[in-house]
This record gives sequence, C-alpha cells and structure tokens, in this order.
Amino acid sequence: MHAASNATLSQEATYDYVFSGPLDSQALSSTLKLTSPPVRVRPDVYLPFCHAGPPVYRSQSIDSQRSSGVDDGRSSTGTRHSPGSGLKRTRYIGDGTGSLGSRKSDRCDGEDAESLRQLLIELQKQVSVMSMNLSAKLDDLQRGDRHLETTVALCEIRTQLQELTKSVESCQTEVSEVKRDMVAIKHELDTVQQVKEEIEELREYVDRLEEHTHRRKLRLLEQGLTFFLTYAIFAAVLGMLQFGYNTGVINAPEVNIENFMKDVYKDRYGEDISEEFIQQLYSVAVSIFAIGGMLGGFSGGWMANRFGRKGGLLLNNVLGISGACLMGFTKMSHSYEMLFLGRFIIGVNCGLNTSLVPMYISEIAPLNLRGGLGTVNQLAVTVGLLLSQVLGIEQILGTNDGWPVLLGLAICPAVLQLLLLPICPESPRYLLITKQWEEEARKALRRLRASNQVEEDIEEMRAEERAQQSESSISTIELICSPTLRAPLIIGIVMQLSQQFSGINAVFYYSTSLFMSSGLTEESAKFATIGIGAIMVVMTLVSIPLMDRTGRRTLHLYGLGGMFIFSIFITISFLIKEMIDWMSYLSVVSTLAFVVFFAVGPGSIPWMITAELFSQGPRPSAMAIAVLVNWMANFVVGIGFPSLKTALENYTFLPFSVFLAIFWIFTYKKVPETKNKTFEEILALFRHGNGSEDGGDREPGTERNSISSDSLQLHQQQQQPSRSAKHKDSGTN
Repeated sequence: MHAASNATLSQEATYDYVFSGPLDSQALSSTLKLTSPPVRVRPDVYLPFCHAGPPVYRSQSIDSQRSSGVDDGRSSTGTRHSPGSGLKRTRYIGDGTGSLGSRKSDRCDGEDAESLRQLLIELQKQVSVMSMNLSAKLDDLQRGDRHLETTVALCEIRTQLQELTKSVESCQTEVSEVKRDMVAIKHELDTVQQVKEEIEELREYVDRLEEHTHRRKLRLLEQGLTFFLTYAIFAAVLGMLQFGYNTGVINAPEVNIENFMKDVYKDRYGEDISEEFIQQLYSVAVSIFAIGGMLGGFSGGWMANRFGRKGGLLLNNVLGISGACLMGFTKMSHSYEMLFLGRFIIGVNCGLNTSLVPMYISEIAPLNLRGGLGTVNQLAVTVGLLLSQVLGIEQILGTNDGWPVLLGLAICPAVLQLLLLPICPESPRYLLITKQWEEEARKALRRLRASNQVEEDIEEMRAEERAQQSESSISTIELICSPTLRAPLIIGIVMQLSQQFSGINAVFYYSTSLFMSSGLTEESAKFATIGIGAIMVVMTLVSIPLMDRTGRRTLHLYGLGGMFIFSIFITISFLIKEMIDWMSYLSVVSTLAFVVFFAVGPGSIPWMITAELFSQGPRPSAMAIAVLVNWMANFVVGIGFPSLKTALENYTFLPFSVFLAIFWIFTYKKVPETKNKTFEEILALFRHGNGSEDGGDREPGTERNSISSDSLQLHQQQQQPSRSAKHKDSGTN
C-alpha cells in the first residue's frame, strides 16, 4: 500500500491528497486556509513630528507573502511553498532637517506609545489565529489514517512555527529599535530645552551687561577737566610745540641761511656757489628734518612700550636739547653740515613727539573730553608755528646774526618739558593693561580725576583689555597682516596723507616766497606769513569745542572741502595776477582761507583719530606706522615742492586740489565717527564690519557694540560646569 502510494506521488503532477488518500481541491483549500497569514508590521506606522515633516520608516520585507493561488500550500506547477510570515521590518530614519526645537515632545510620546500598543495588539491577534489554526490542523491529523500525509502535515506545521518564531523575533527587535529611537528623541528634546534656557539666560546677562555699560559710559561722560589733568596735558603738548616751532622756523630766515651757505662755500673752495646748488642745499636743510621725523616716528611705538608714554617723552628731550645746540652753534662753527645734523636730530625728536604725545593725551583724557583735548596737540603745533614766524621777522631775529639764536631757541620747549613732566603720572592705561600694575593705575587716575571714584575708568580699561587679549603685544608685521585691524590701519594712513598732501606744508615752508611770487613785497610777505600762524592758532581754538560737539568725521569733511575750493582760487589768482593788480590780494586771502579750513579739520584730526581707532595692544605700532607715513609725505612735499613750483609755475596747487578731492571721497565713504565712543566700541565697529559702511554717528540704542565677545565667552565659561552636569543627567536618564 505504501509502494502504491509512493508510485502515485511520483506520477501525479499535483498533490490532491493530504490526509488518508486523495481529497478534492475544495476540501484541501478549506483545510490549508486555516493557516495564519504572514505577520507584518503596518507600513503606515511612524512617529509624526510637527512642522518638520514626518519621519519615514522604510520597510524591508523579510519574507514575501505566498503567491496568489497557494492558499492550500501548493503551486500550480506542483512546487510546494513554505507558509512564511512576511514581516516587514521598519527603521526610523529621521526628518532630515536637524531641527529639534520644532518637535513637540508630548504629542510625539503619546502617538509613539499608541502606535506600539496597536502593533502589539495586532500581533497578539495573529498569534491567536495561528494557534487556532494549528489546533484545527492537529485535530485533522488525529483523524487521519495515513503516515505519509501526517508527515507532510507536520512538516507544514513545523515550517509555519519557524516562520512564526522569526516574525515574533523581528517584531521584538523592531520594538526595541523604536524604544531606542524614542529615548534618543527624548534626550534631544531635553537638550533643546536646555539650550533654550541657556539662550534666555545669556540674553538676560547681555541685557544686564548692556545696562551696566550704559550707566558706566554716562558716568564717564560726566567727568570734567581738573587742574592736574590740565597740567599734565600742558606738559605733554610742549613736545608738539617743539614740532610746530621747528616746522616753521626755517621759513622766515631763508635768505639769511642761504647767504651763510654761500659764505661758507666761498671760504672753503674759493669760488661762488651757483644759485641752483644753493637752492638744493637749502632744500636739504628743510627736508632732512622730515627724514629725522620718519626715523623718530617709526621708533615711537617701540619707545612707548619699552619706557612708557611719559618715560619716552622724558628721554626724548635729550635729543631735543642736542639738536637745538647743534643748530644754535652752526654759524659759530662756520659749518652748514652742523645745521643739517642739528635739523636731523631735532627731526628725530619731533617724530617721537608726534607719536608719543597724542598717545599719552588720548589715554589720560576722559571720554567726553578726548576730542577737545586731542585738538590741543594741533593748538600747540600752531602756537609753535606762530612763535617761529613772529621771531623770524627782521625786527627780531630774522637777521644774519640772529638766525642761529632763532634756531637754537628750540631748546626751550625741551628744557621746560624736562622740568614739568616728572610730576605728571604715567598713562593709567599703560600701567593697567601693559604693565598689569592696577594699584599704580588707580593712583594715577585719582590724581588725574581729582576723585577717589575711579571704578568706571578701571572697568572701561578692563573691557578694552578683554577685547584685546589676543593682541596684547602685537608687532608691526602682525598689525599689517591682521584682517581685523587692516581697515583702521588704512584709514589712519590715508588720514595722515590727507594732512600732508593737502598742500599745507608747501604753505608753511615756502609761504614767504609764495606770497612774493604772487606780487607782494618781501616785508609784506613775511607779515602775511605771520598772519597764517595767527589764523591757525585762532581756528584751532575754535575747533576745540566743535570737536566733541560736531564730530571728527564731519569737521574733517568740512576742512577738506574748504581747502579744495580755495586751492582752486589760489590757482586762479596765480593765473590772472599779471592781468589784474588786486588779484595778488585774492591770492593772499585764498591762502589764509586755505589755512583756516586746514585748522578746522585736517590739522588736528589725523593725529587724534589714529590713536582713537586702535586699542591698547596695537596702538603703539599703529601710531608708529601712521607717523612714519606722515613724515614721509612731509619729506616728499618739502623736497619736491620747489621742483613742482618750477615745473608747473602757476598751476602749482592743482595736484593738491586733486588729492583733496580724493581724500574727501575716502573720508565720506570709509571713515567712521569716533565721537563719544569708547576704545572698545570703536574696535567693535571694525570687528563686525560696520566701521566703514555708514561712517557716521548712530542713534543711541541702534548698536550693541558695548558688549564684547570676550565678556560673553566669560559668561559661557562660567555656565559650563552646570551645563555639563545637565548633559550628564540627561544621558543617565
């Protein structure tokens, strides 16, 4: 019977029997339809997120469903198929946006839990159905008679049990992954909430710091001028008086100095010197002063850091006394080379003064008086010019015997400063930021402010120190290569060029001959030169209160614009002076107006704004570069103006007009307003790229420059331990 059955199994194309002989297809179908459908996870189960798009669960089929038409476990071709479960495995991919703050934790937790509950309920139902089907199958087996059919049915049951086990294991794995994803999401949401709290805390800290800084700035703006501050500024600006005096002293005795050179040359070589060569020698005497100024100005930054602002000024007086003595004994030694050497040494002295004096005054002056007191630099220069012009007339010292005394009087400012300056304190900023001597800085501030309440100044210096910690000892090369400081450095250099290439030094050095060429007599030309000095002094006094009221940028624009207009008038007067007799007076008036507008803006602002654009670290190097550029331009004008005058004749001032137009455009486009701004705020203008955009004053409350990034970093560092503890707790949970 078994053999017959085996033969029958081998010959039939399809199995028409399962238990105890052949069964009809309808009975077999009803029997095998009792098997459980494959267990699968619903593909539409996902964790929804608000506004960020639903995270996707991509399904991967572990086993495919049986092909259609095999409900009874057989295919149409006789190939038997295993009744697998076909569970689709899902995995959390995420929303892909990286945005965590937009997720709503309550909704996510509720819907995830509900999805898991539905999944487990469905799995329980399928397991129950499978159990019932297996029970029915066992009942059928118990009623069967044939061993072969029983074996086939048991194999079928075993296969389904294996598939069921795989489905249950896959479902457990999937549930575990979903749980891990939920824990990760919960941790991320906790982190987002923590970051949000820290942002709010930091915002409150910034607001408090802004309010505190605003109150501190208001208190700084209330500071006034004290007796000792006035004394210190007077002692310091004697160096700029020296600079002004030696700039103009060579002008009036031009003829006397040339006669001296002719006599020396004839005594040495026994022949008369040519007019061309004597002009060259006099140009050397004029321009070598600028060469010394270049050397001194470039050394100013090193001397300021090495010996301090006050110490550098004191040491510099040794050069001033030496140079004045050499010039004073020139005629006695019968050597014009001594004149050149004395002019060079006094040039080094004046170059150091132009670097150290503005730096010292800007660092000791209160915030609200920094502009006006900075203008005192230019006032001292103009007073020195006026003294040299008055003393240089023939009635006083403008004679063949008196001109060496005129040059030797340069010893007076040096000696006077050497006597007055030791009583003055060192720059508090230098003591606190560079030397880290806080107690000495407090003592200096108490003397300068005539008050024991100096905490606002100390805090302002500390804020500047924090803002410049990375640049505390910046060198000249580092300053040139620094992207943050490149913009203020370019502005400082162009401002210095606008002072020298405006043509003012051509007026200072050659005003007497300039007026004579316009038709005035020699005596009238010298008095017109004195008028230039007097107007410079008066207009500088006028500009002192305007400096902190109108602003640096505005005054500089007015000054450059007025100089441009009157340089055109000077050129016109030169062109038609031969046709109209009174046009020579127009030339004088235009030159005086040219000087007036120079005193309003370009005379003082370049020295002041260079010191204001830089904080404590790079300020010495910046001043050294700016002063070097100023003296180089001074030298170019001094040595080149005679040749320019010879080549262009009546069009001599036309190149200066072109330069003035260029400098006006640059100032309008690039130069920021520094009025009533702390050094920290000015630095922030360039750090955030705003310094060259608007160029003007901003309304109060429109900028948040008073809060330095270092202060925020300090606050963040203070909050770091608590932040780490919170992360640790979140990870543990």
